[in-house]
Amino acid sequence: MPWPFSQFRKSRAPSRGTIEAIYGMIVTQAREPLFYKTLQVPDTVDGRFDMILLHLWIALSRLKQGNDKELSQALFDHFCSDMDANLREMGVGDLTVPKRMQAFGEAFYGRSAAYDRALAEGRREPLAEALDRNIYNGRDIESARRLADYVTEAIAAPADSEATPAGGVRFPDLAQWT
Repeated sequence: MPWPFSQFRKSRAPSRGTIEAIYGMIVTQAREPLFYKTLQVPDTVDGRFDMILLHLWIALSRLKQGNDKELSQALFDHFCSDMDANLREMGVGDLTVPKRMQAFGEAFYGRSAAYDRALAEGRREPLAEALDRNIYNGRDIESARRLADYVTEAIAAPADSEATPAGGVRFPDLAQWT
């Protein structure tokens, strides 16, 4: 027998379609060729992974501004599922997948903390330095500064409920940083 007041409870769980749409936007933006051609992000597996992490962090930062914890958690969970599936598709063994997933989680949380600290300082240079260290391996501060400008705009952009299924998550046009 169902709980008698269950009809009064609101389900705030985001739909699978919403999560997939937002995650698809993150991956599509992270694969944008201008990052690799013009902003000199290394076009390697690590460089592409770092761009997915960066855009996931941007999206989660935007969702945090809207205080949507359930959507944020569902989006992060979808990222983890996607990374797990990709590892398995690449033939990584069942015993190794958890170790690699732990490394992915540590990479995400470490970069997120560095980017959060840099943004809290409210200046461009700390974010550029964090991006240079994490994405450019400390070799291209000028490109990192341009990427920092992009990131700052992406986080500061006003929420646009028409732009995405959940609203508030969109990315600026890269053309202005090329």
